[in-house]
Amino acid sequence: MDHRYTRQTQLKDFGPEGQQKLASSKVLVVGLGGLGLPVLQYLNAMGVGTLGLMDQDVVELHNLQRQVLYTEKDLGRLKLEVVHETLKSQNSNTHFNLHDTFLIRENALETIKQYDLVVDATDNFPTRYLINDACVLLGKPFVYGALHGFEGHVSVFNYKDGPTYRCLYPNMPGPEEVPNCNENGVLGVVPGIIGTLQALEAVKVLTGVGEVLSGKLLLFDGLAQQFSKIGFKRNPLHSKVEALQDSYDPLDCFTVAAITAEDFQSILDADTILLDVRTPQEFNENHLKEAINVPMERLLVPKPAKSGKIYVICQSGQRSEIAAAQLQKQYPDSTFITVSGGMNKLMTLFFS
Repeated sequence: MDHRYTRQTQLKDFGPEGQQKLASSKVLVVGLGGLGLPVLQYLNAMGVGTLGLMDQDVVELHNLQRQVLYTEKDLGRLKLEVVHETLKSQNSNTHFNLHDTFLIRENALETIKQYDLVVDATDNFPTRYLINDACVLLGKPFVYGALHGFEGHVSVFNYKDGPTYRCLYPNMPGPEEVPNCNENGVLGVVPGIIGTLQALEAVKVLTGVGEVLSGKLLLFDGLAQQFSKIGFKRNPLHSKVEALQDSYDPLDCFTVAAITAEDFQSILDADTILLDVRTPQEFNENHLKEAINVPMERLLVPKPAKSGKIYVICQSGQRSEIAAAQLQKQYPDSTFITVSGGMNKLMTLFFS
């Protein structure tokens, strides 16, 4: 079995010692999308002993453009199951922990404390700030990656008392400032580039080889095929996290009513008023026949004829929560209810 890693162990600055460090390491990858897949495939191939996989999404057609581990035969399946099967066939020696959930305030500390390193492969700010605060509390480093269009960012936070994510971005942006990859897009190959760089940083953190991107933000411009770095310093104030925040919702959101996908499925009928706030492209791929498409970018809803319950849905439940909050402010006499888990969860219920 040692022969498997010969091309690594024969490296003078890596050697059998580096391989042993990987074998004894435990890494949590949050998100099994465009970033998480290349991270996992490389860490698994290189011999990281324990990998934690965390996601609750299902495979959809628009994922295949950049999430290249999945195939058309996987459509509708849980990403967690597909990734686990593939990684097991790639390296049978790896131990896998499967977390069939999204990372939320209630499970963050209990989950992250099991690992040596967290890789942030998510696509939203609330989860990223949650990862940061949990890692600061637990003294765990995390590898950051982000995407936008033809560009990507990589950095390592909370490494050996280095800067945290909040040292670079102190406050979470409001919903109107947040780019959404479902609406703004990303060139398919860019997640592969950024995810591979995240995997490299993870290996450096785990083995002590090379210079870790701590206190440095690596910027990649795909159109110009150009890399650049920005340095930033540690702010001691952001290392004094004493507890997780009560909420990681965007700052100008307020709590809205929610219903589980299971409960919504049981009450769904022809009289249900359901607003689907996904993009027209997403809506055309699959939607409930009762749904009316009202995309987030033009959230214009006529005043309801009478007060009552109006349900709001998106792909995973994040956009619908923001939309429901905005609509609730606009029409306080009606009750807007977000469907938790969105279409992802409903599809698993319908086809289970």
